[in-house]
Amino acid sequence: MVYKNIICPVCGGSCDDVQVNLDKKNGTIDVQNACKMGNAKFQEVVSHHRILKPTIRENGKVKDVSWDEALEMAADILVNSKKPFFFLGSETSCEAQEVGLHIAEYLGGLADSNATICHGPTVMGIQESGMVGATAGQAKNRADMIVYWGVNALESMPRHMSRYGVFPRGYWTKRGRFDRTMVTVDPRVTPTAAASDLHVQLNPNSDYELLSAMFTILNGKEPHPSVEEITGVPISVMKQTVEMMKESNFVAIYVGLGVSSSYGKHRNIEIALNFVKEMNNYTKCNIGALRGHCNVAGFNQLASYLYGYPFGLDFTKGYPRYNPGETTCVDLLREKDVDAAFVMSADLMDHIPAESAQYLADIPMICLDIAPCPSTTAAEVVLPGVIDAMECDGTFYRLDNVPVYFEPFTDSPFSETKSNEDTLKQLFAKVKAKKEA
Repeated sequence: MVYKNIICPVCGGSCDDVQVNLDKKNGTIDVQNACKMGNAKFQEVVSHHRILKPTIRENGKVKDVSWDEALEMAADILVNSKKPFFFLGSETSCEAQEVGLHIAEYLGGLADSNATICHGPTVMGIQESGMVGATAGQAKNRADMIVYWGVNALESMPRHMSRYGVFPRGYWTKRGRFDRTMVTVDPRVTPTAAASDLHVQLNPNSDYELLSAMFTILNGKEPHPSVEEITGVPISVMKQTVEMMKESNFVAIYVGLGVSSSYGKHRNIEIALNFVKEMNNYTKCNIGALRGHCNVAGFNQLASYLYGYPFGLDFTKGYPRYNPGETTCVDLLREKDVDAAFVMSADLMDHIPAESAQYLADIPMICLDIAPCPSTTAAEVVLPGVIDAMECDGTFYRLDNVPVYFEPFTDSPFSETKSNEDTLKQLFAKVKAKKEA
């Protein structure tokens, strides 16, 4: 059967034009309009690698158990923990993340998500300076200059340029690519840089200095000549880039981890945001981050709405606290500051330093996921996950912080749960019952 306008749950682009032909009888799925990453994700629905049964580890051996047994053991681990850590991954809905946050708050634990090892510095920079933002639709319809800074969009988010950035025909950009100027700022010659009208090839870790120099030029002053040696970019090219922006009608800047993870971190983002605010004295200009995980922005929005902080939440004192570098994932595990972990919809073991990963493997861990990975291999309890946007409904936040409601095209393969939100609600009920007893 063919299903149209399905939302893709892979990256922050949340493409909503995917067409799926699901043949349940033969166990096949054909996907159109998705990129390679999206197609691979949709294949999980019929994959033989799928986790379909709960498992627990006893005496070093893994065995299949009933749904209720797995939830009981998971609840025991969390209730008996003095300081549980919840890593609520981005490959699931805001609704599931919300229940996870409430469990962490109830138990006086800590909660974090993918932003802490991804665009965390970007979020911190926004806290410092505020952000001149716009929806992806605004950029599509209005932007006649696109800047990709520290990101290889063609490979990391393959459909961004065709759906939102460079190629689509908008209301005021009816000729698509021919109505737009494209600039890439990157130390490497990437496919994105090769497709650009101008590639500003700066030295690695010199983003802050380049932004400072361009800010100086924007304010009508001459930057110090030493900036050419530091950044590797001639002042004439800096001036050319600033003038191109000022002469445009609408500039859309997209930053990636190349900016937020190089030297300067959140200060790079802070000065970029201030530069954009100043640029709005001359023309329309906005900035946004290319978020890699489909709902990483959702956790930031949700946590900020509920508790006032975007990630790295600490409930150990009975109220939310936030101190990046202390209450964030890698730091908690490196300092051995937690004694149990719940990891949902993320392969945390594979994305943190070896020292932190080793400690995560040493403490009791519960994993909720759809497929085997290093994290599920090290877990004491594994709960099968439901695939959001395919097998259940819910909400994602797109890369431009717009909430997107998704609907499924097939049902959950489990009679015990309809969604990850449902699973967490069942777990929360058992945790409350054990805590009250």
